[in-house]
Amino acid sequence: MTHAQIADLPSAPSTTSIKNLPINLFAAVMGISGLVLALRQASHQFGLSPMAAESTGVVAVVVFVILSLSYIIKAMRFPAVVRGEFTHPIAGNFFGTVTIAILLISSVVAPVSTLAAEVIWTIGALAALALAFIIVSRLLQGKIDATHALPVWLIPSVGTLDIPVTGGHMSMAWAHELNLFSMAVGMVLALVFFTMITSRLIHQEKIAPPMLPSMMILMAPFPVGFLAYTHFTQHVDQFAGLLFYFGLFLFIVISVKLFKSRVPFIPGWWAISFPLAALVNAALEYATYAQTWPITLLAGALLVFLSIVIIVLAVKTLQILANGKLLSA
Repeated sequence: MTHAQIADLPSAPSTTSIKNLPINLFAAVMGISGLVLALRQASHQFGLSPMAAESTGVVAVVVFVILSLSYIIKAMRFPAVVRGEFTHPIAGNFFGTVTIAILLISSVVAPVSTLAAEVIWTIGALAALALAFIIVSRLLQGKIDATHALPVWLIPSVGTLDIPVTGGHMSMAWAHELNLFSMAVGMVLALVFFTMITSRLIHQEKIAPPMLPSMMILMAPFPVGFLAYTHFTQHVDQFAGLLFYFGLFLFIVISVKLFKSRVPFIPGWWAISFPLAALVNAALEYATYAQTWPITLLAGALLVFLSIVIIVLAVKTLQILANGKLLSA
């Protein structure tokens, strides 16, 4: 969560403290984990060494553990701050990055331990559904400021879509129905919120520059929906292709707007990584189905772009961590 995104939260003295650890930094786990899954696909399609995926998987797990422990410490030491973030109409949605990170980590560790993957996935699935319930319940209380309808509203619904994305192969007898329930909730919520957010972006004032990176989240429901649908049904068809192509269209539209902006690096830039990772994974799966060289070339190019984006974001994050800006108020 960036400072601009929580401008109306109570202000604090300018200090460097774990109190200022941004919850949206869990998007880094999402982006890196998404890269792991894409590299695994690429090892089959392009002959890429499996070591690239597995070494990146270790990084994803390490980052997840460090962030989780750090945020637990923050919650224990500054519960009021965490409570304020969670109840905030905009910032509260970023807690969805935690649930999605848990779900994706379950897929990252699956080749090492099926049991661990099932346990982690179950925790992530229940947490994602609980968060979706809380967020929707808040909105149905009424009198919500229309200007709060921002792309970050999509994160909890994308979280429920990620349940079948990561759990399509789960062997538990009850997993099939939970995946179907989650996909139903995620798809309808994503459609409703996408419509509300698009209307707000068209009819209301422009969003603040520090929040521009979150615009990429607007694209996320479509490639994630593609992955949820194909992993649940275990096949790719033309409906899946429609989801993929519209996600690709939005990616192009938003990229032109976003990458010509002059927004300095902030943790919120990680918001571009996980929608892009979802698009790359969808492109790789669709390329296998389409069997045409332009789509295969596109999937490979997107994978290279994602890899570069993750490296750049990681380097810049380590830089602001080293100079104390990451944890400064």
